Amino acid sequence: MIMELRKKSQVTIPKEMMMSLGLKEGDKLDITAHNGMIYMIPVVVYPKKYVDELRSEISDVKNKLKKGKQPTFNNVEDLFKQLDN
Repeated sequence: MIMELRKKSQVTIPKEMMMSLGLKEGDKLDITAHNGMIYMIPVVVYPKKYVDELRSEISDVKNKLKKGKQPTFNNVEDLFKQLDN
């Protein structure tokens, strides 16, 4: 598909392509160039504080797993049974 580079280096992504990718106005794209090709990858941006909190929770779970203090489950049904108790 051929598109035209417009003023201020703008390119319009065709509506059909946006719909097929689930993109909407305001979404973020990571744009990179490699070997003469331009890549646009949809991304989600989270606040640093939120990411830091997730990292801390993951670290806690990993430590509990090493110590055998974190319950593990073979399937989702077992997880729900534990949560119901």
